[in-house]
Amino acid sequence: MGRPRAFDEAQVVAAAVTLFASRAYDGISVDDLVTHLGVHRNSLYKTFGSKRGLYLAALRWYLEHQVRPLLHQVAANPDPTRALYDRFLADDATPDLDLLLIAMIERAPVDAEVADEVTSVLREFDDATAAGVGGDATAPLTRAASAAILGLRLRARIGEHADGAGPALFDRIDARP
Repeated sequence: MGRPRAFDEAQVVAAAVTLFASRAYDGISVDDLVTHLGVHRNSLYKTFGSKRGLYLAALRWYLEHQVRPLLHQVAANPDPTRALYDRFLADDATPDLDLLLIAMIERAPVDAEVADEVTSVLREFDDATAAGVGGDATAPLTRAASAAILGLRLRARIGEHADGAGPALFDRIDARP
């Protein structure tokens, strides 16, 4: 009979989100996971099967507990345009989209399960954006606004601030004919 698990699986998954969002999947070794998460290698493999298994658990937890609630808040806000800006583009915005961005760039092109998860939440992102731009989630303007928000957040990851790009984007959308 094996020893009882000496760690909280939910805490490990949540901590893995932060690690994967900061350095990406390919930038993290199993040794890094063991060191940063405080989990023995054998326990990690027994619980998650592999580094990829932990990554998928972390990505799914992150999308369900961090991204989707934010998107629901934006869509339900009386001023969804302002909520989109405040939540994702303001200089003091939190990096809530970082793991999504990294997953889109790094893993989704080579991992069908990651691509499915990302595609699903991008549809929800478009729905939330549609509320802000007053359009349909599949409309070109909505998709362009979503892409602009994600692109500006990606630029912010390297320390480049929007410098008015976010407000200009939404002013432009609000001024549409």
